[in-house]
Amino acid sequence: MGSGGAGWCLAGWCLALALLLLPPAGLGKPTARQERARPGAAQHEDRPGFQYDHEAFLGKEEARSFDQLSPEESRERLGKIVDRIDDNKDGYLTTEELKNWIKRVQKRYIYENVAKVWKDYDLNKDNKIAWEEYKQATYGYYLENPEEFQDATDQHSFKKMLPRDERRFKTADLDGDLAATREEFTAFLHPEEFEHMKNIVVLETLEDIDKNEDGFVDQDEYIADMFANEEGGPEPDWVITEREQFSDFRDLNKDGKMDKEEIQHWILPQDYDHALAEARHLVYESDVDKDQKLTKEEVLDNWNMFVGSQATNYGEDLTRNHDEL
Repeated sequence: MGSGGAGWCLAGWCLALALLLLPPAGLGKPTARQERARPGAAQHEDRPGFQYDHEAFLGKEEARSFDQLSPEESRERLGKIVDRIDDNKDGYLTTEELKNWIKRVQKRYIYENVAKVWKDYDLNKDNKIAWEEYKQATYGYYLENPEEFQDATDQHSFKKMLPRDERRFKTADLDGDLAATREEFTAFLHPEEFEHMKNIVVLETLEDIDKNEDGFVDQDEYIADMFANEEGGPEPDWVITEREQFSDFRDLNKDGKMDKEEIQHWILPQDYDHALAEARHLVYESDVDKDQKLTKEEVLDNWNMFVGSQATNYGEDLTRNHDEL
């Protein structure tokens, strides 16, 4: 774990932040879903094997699929990706070109995620998803068979999530007709990407971490959301560092806790461009001649940082038009 809660998600626009939606075919039993969007905070943190960089450069799902590729295949496909990133075809990758690529990867992931689940929720095929459609598809089995949910934890989870989803849905539904357009449904699934949804992201974060329900997040609650000291031993060094981060950078007014404004500053920092920071990091680590731009040779020489032998299978992606990204 690093400063800024980087363990929560990728570069702050976490490719893991998407809701884990259960396909509703046949009103299967609902499955517990990730409870809140976790945009995370700001600073770059390399996970083992450059996982952070791979996910930023390629996208999380695509980065996982690269497990099947050999180092030779990875380098070959990376070379083709470099050609696509080089917008002006001058043979160099600038920080700006890398930043734009990373943002396209994120945007593509978000809209592909929405497209993947759209047909499961647009039950009447009117090209909108009504709240009742979503509720029936996601919670219908629970609502019709409450007796099957005897476990207190399960009951609490679904009773909590239903009104929470409804609140988020209504916030995303800008025209108030209780039927989400594709853009409104995108805001529902990925609230961290939309300005009018930021209060929901902050509120859900507060609700999840604030275990004593006093409307604030104190240092112990902040740590408990990242680390459960089940063995009762000494805290690891990274936890001690996170406690220092809380005191020095999270608790801005030094009252020992975070309010909503401080939580927003933590998870949705206004002065931090995650894609730009990652682009600068990739250039800094690969720019052998220090001319502030990368040749294809420099990228391929440091291929393990960009894609490694665990990169993305871009075979399908390479057939797409550049404008789709």
